[in-house]
Amino acid sequence: MTAVAVELEPEQWEDVCALDDIVPWTGVCALIAGRQVAVVRTGDAVYAIGNLDPFSKAYVLSRGIVGDKAGVPKIASPIFKQTFDLRSGQCLDRPEVSVPTHEVRVERGRVLVRREPRAQGGHDGS
Repeated sequence: MTAVAVELEPEQWEDVCALDDIVPWTGVCALIAGRQVAVVRTGDAVYAIGNLDPFSKAYVLSRGIVGDKAGVPKIASPIFKQTFDLRSGQCLDRPEVSVPTHEVRVERGRVLVRREPRAQGGHDGS
């Protein structure tokens, strides 16, 4: 059983880019399993959230303004400026709204994003 799980593991991750390709405090967009995902770097941490802004219905979150609010890493939509917690995907302005998040890991200088979004509410910020 364990050998099968390890063998299938690489198929669950998408190699997006080199960590150095993402300027700190910015985001890039990646197509992962047919979905646009915003991959955002905040200093040493990397997060991945759905790129669709639920308020403007435009795929723009990767172009948002990255920062933090009281220690919470966030990104502000470039359209209507709602902010999203990069760890959970929850909108900080309207908590009932959220975007999907993906698990991220950095291995040997490469950013890997899990193909399937995680269940709402999880975070790690690898």
